[in-house]
Amino acid sequence: MSNICPHKQEVSPGTPRNYAIVALLLGLCIPSVVAAQVTTFHAETHLVTLTFSVRDAEGRLVDSLNRDDLSVYEDGAEQKISIFSRESELPLTLGLVVDASPSQEKFLQQHLKDIHTFLASILRPQDQAFAVCFGDHLRLVSELSSNPAQLADGLARFQKGERGFPELEPDETRSGGSAVYDAVFGSVAEKLAANAGHRKALILFTDGEENSSAHDEIDAIAAAQGADTLIYAIRYTQIKKNKLTASNRQGMAALHHMAEQTGGSDFDALHTDLPQTFKQIGDELRSVYSIGYYSTNKTPDHTFRKVAVEAHTPGVTIRAKSGYYAR
Repeated sequence: MSNICPHKQEVSPGTPRNYAIVALLLGLCIPSVVAAQVTTFHAETHLVTLTFSVRDAEGRLVDSLNRDDLSVYEDGAEQKISIFSRESELPLTLGLVVDASPSQEKFLQQHLKDIHTFLASILRPQDQAFAVCFGDHLRLVSELSSNPAQLADGLARFQKGERGFPELEPDETRSGGSAVYDAVFGSVAEKLAANAGHRKALILFTDGEENSSAHDEIDAIAAAQGADTLIYAIRYTQIKKNKLTASNRQGMAALHHMAEQTGGSDFDALHTDLPQTFKQIGDELRSVYSIGYYSTNKTPDHTFRKVAVEAHTPGVTIRAKSGYYAR
């Protein structure tokens, strides 16, 4: 302790002055000794949240389950459910992510028409949506709004050639292509990741054909999983001479995989009843469950943790994200 209490020349106790000096020295030393003995404890919590839907054998949404009707597992180890919600009135935060690359030029008018239908069937006053148009640049054509007309106006202005919109994740190395994965990653990271208390989803209007992103498919999925964001893909695939190309197949597979891994769905826009599809998406978003648990594995090792939710009710199917990366 000599570095804390410097050695002093010995003095003969017996005078008030000497007692005062000793008391002063002790007063300097004791706080340091006490401080050295204090231990600080740091408690780390690792909250994992999940949003999922449940359907019965006939495909109908099930909205009557309770906390005790469910079990959740991470890498096979059962976790204690700490948070449970099945509120149907939680506000929605939606991202409309619209492909404006050359492969989608012939569908741009249909995109606008279908988005009008989508917003009219889903958006309520308490909900919000933003819109991003992308090719090799990601343009935020409408900030978060509850007004369908405002959202549609930004999309229409972009289609007419306006490009003075804010850019997400600027990257001058992209050139002449379609940055699908960057559009997903940027939309989640910049508009959805910090938006707690809302049910979140990205609605992709695209063929999924990727050729210029800095991020890959795993990055895009991990970002959505980490922000508890569902991906719904409305796919517009241009098929030439009634034969799928390799790019067509890759785009279809990518959209299906991103939707499946985040708990959403993908739809063929050219061969489905879109008004019914949009109603299905709206019903699902308002019937999903939210649960949270504190993972028993607190190591931030960046590995993928597989998560499974099981219902004790027989004959039901749960659609949820497949897991998350421990970061």
